[in-house]
Amino acid sequence: MARAAATTDRRVEILKSAAAAFRRRGYHGASVDEIASALAMTKGNLYYYFRNKEDILYACHEYSLDILLSLMEQVQQESMPADQKLRKLILAFVHLILDELQGTALTLDPEALSAPLLTKIVAKRDEFDRGMRAILRQGMDDGLFTKGDPKMMEFAIMGAVNWISK
Repeated sequence: MARAAATTDRRVEILKSAAAAFRRRGYHGASVDEIASALAMTKGNLYYYFRNKEDILYACHEYSLDILLSLMEQVQQESMPADQKLRKLILAFVHLILDELQGTALTLDPEALSAPLLTKIVAKRDEFDRGMRAILRQGMDDGLFTKGDPKMMEFAIMGAVNWISK
């Protein structure tokens, strides 16, 4: 059990190093050697944890989205007004962007992923989007938010939040 936790911790360290490298040089400009040497690892050591650079990129997206989806589930189960749910979700999202994976986790060149991996990421993003829209609809129904198109509102909110990393 301790070994599995250590492996998970090391994987997260690698993701953080990779996210920093991707932010500095872009996905295509960053090398596996650069990611490994920032952690005092060899490229071979890194391949123990990830198959290749695309696997690292996919893991960055998956890690961040899993955190967000878990938070979404928690927020949806809480009995609080929609405006408080939305605020809690946005604040957690901002902290994820700034603190967890170097401000890049959810904006890292998703188009660099192969079609099967991109499809998985898009499905998770869509799930999060649906949750945000449900909160917005609840707030509109309860008179807390101005009536409008929840999809457009969610795009505006997410655009503003995602722009933080720029």
